[in-house]
Amino acid sequence: MSSSPSTLAGVPAPPAPGTAPATPARGGRQSRLQALDGLRLVAALMVCLYHYAGRGGPVSASWHQTPAHVFPTLSQAATYGCLGVQFFFVISGFVICMSSWGRTLGDFFRSRVARLYPAYWVALVLVTAAAVALPVVVHPVRPDEFLVNLTMFQQPMGAHRVLGVCWTLWVEVRFYVLFALLVVVRGVTYRRVVLFCCVWTLAAVVCRTSGNALTDQLVMPEYAPFFIGGLALYLIHRFGSDLLLWGIVAASWLLGQSNATRGLWHPGAQGDFHREPWVILAIVTLAFAAVAAVALGWTRRANWPWLVTAGALTYPFYLVHEHLGWFVIRVLHRGLGLPAWPTLVTAVAGMLALAWLIHRFVEKPFGPRLKRALKRTGPPALG
Repeated sequence: MSSSPSTLAGVPAPPAPGTAPATPARGGRQSRLQALDGLRLVAALMVCLYHYAGRGGPVSASWHQTPAHVFPTLSQAATYGCLGVQFFFVISGFVICMSSWGRTLGDFFRSRVARLYPAYWVALVLVTAAAVALPVVVHPVRPDEFLVNLTMFQQPMGAHRVLGVCWTLWVEVRFYVLFALLVVVRGVTYRRVVLFCCVWTLAAVVCRTSGNALTDQLVMPEYAPFFIGGLALYLIHRFGSDLLLWGIVAASWLLGQSNATRGLWHPGAQGDFHREPWVILAIVTLAFAAVAAVALGWTRRANWPWLVTAGALTYPFYLVHEHLGWFVIRVLHRGLGLPAWPTLVTAVAGMLALAWLIHRFVEKPFGPRLKRALKRTGPPALG
């Protein structure tokens, strides 16, 4: 057998089109990257802090005043917590590329359905029940809209959302579909992922000026750079550094920080909450840098078992924390008179505890069952 050609850095060249290496170039079977689990929880807590102390709207009614007055210092930092969403998207690009390697389209479909839907359905029921019990915090949606929410397609259908955060799930679903149809269906390889990243980047840039609503929905120019950056960082993790991959990461960072700044910063008066463009830039940079540190292996020593638990709690916590947290704040702070800081800590801890219960009694038993059921009933064409 002839030896494979190498790059200047000594990293094996990418595999031929249509093939996938049995093991990563760094050698051995891929182990779980616990640091990614920790980063996912950090991103979720950023979003949680934003929803509890960094914005106005319904949470102001729960606090009985704007969070900027309840937490004068904390609110100035919490208003940047919404960037946890962009952080999630970088991590998602990395994880989806990693988890889809060597899988068929059917495997990919079943894993995403089993991962997303069980906890999501339970969160819908819990939030709806709370809205019926205490409608002054969040009004319950109509029965027909609740049923549409079960599909996770409520946003394109124009139905009211039960979960405020589910708009990000619609973004994720579109990313999964793009990646599945353009990469996974033919088998995930280095060249196919690189081509996907390059074409998607170009399409996202063009869509910024096209003004076409359909292409905006399909290409997602506002969020594409974050997913693309995560995909390229996984290739760096698997195959090692090279100029092309770092160029994709750099382009993704440059475009991503521009999109985030344009979306979250506006000159002039901002009321209770104001964001500085340089802080937005710094947080986006840190998000890319954190995932890059994982890709380069700098976080290998972060292999504490509790990080796996943290990662498992992230998705159910993300689903339930917003509306149910507002209910907890209203009951404890306005109803029982608990001071602001203990209320905030209790709300976060309570949502983490609820997330553990959902993971333990919903995701762990029913996720694998759903995957097996789909395996038995899925058409042969999906693998």
